[in-house]
Amino acid sequence: MGLTEKTIGELLRAFRSAEPTPGGGSAAALAGAVGASLLAMVAGLPTSRAATEEDSARLRAAGARCGALAEELEALVDRDSDAYDLVVNAYKRAKGTDEEKAARTAAIQEAMRAAIAAPLDVMRACAAAAEQGVVVATLGNPSASSDVGVGLELLGAGLRGAKLNVEINLGSVKDASYVEKIRGDVEEFERALAHETAAAARGFHL
Repeated sequence: MGLTEKTIGELLRAFRSAEPTPGGGSAAALAGAVGASLLAMVAGLPTSRAATEEDSARLRAAGARCGALAEELEALVDRDSDAYDLVVNAYKRAKGTDEEKAARTAAIQEAMRAAIAAPLDVMRACAAAAEQGVVVATLGNPSASSDVGVGLELLGAGLRGAKLNVEINLGSVKDASYVEKIRGDVEEFERALAHETAAAARGFHL
């Protein structure tokens, strides 16, 4: 059974168990998924500040995009835990001969990239949802401003939490050019989130 197929109680018990997964990466993805879902909810409320059909279409599109991103982040809850298992299995590989050592090292490096890709995708999705949050904040139901605010806070928590997982795994990657590229992506997503969150706050006067 996947993590997101569990009840809320079961999932929380899984987080607080002594098992290493689910861990912080899955928690970050979950926070982002809830945040994006809240924005989708606000976008779908019957009362809004959309004054024209064009505004209504923009709001619907933003809601649909947030819903899709919520589903993507939901899938990343499990994907992050799976990536951790890849790393553990890579470290367990035999290292008795030079050939085995080389294969083990290659497997570890490949697994590390998977363990970076998952939280990086969480960051990407959280930043993208925050971008749609500007539309939701500007055109959505003003009575739901607190829901928008909570959604944006959760997206921020998801992105920052995912960044921690990216950074800790980057320390084990030997490809300097790859590390530099990923660090650039991280900075881009952080800047995007900060910009979009500030714009959304202005839109809803949070």
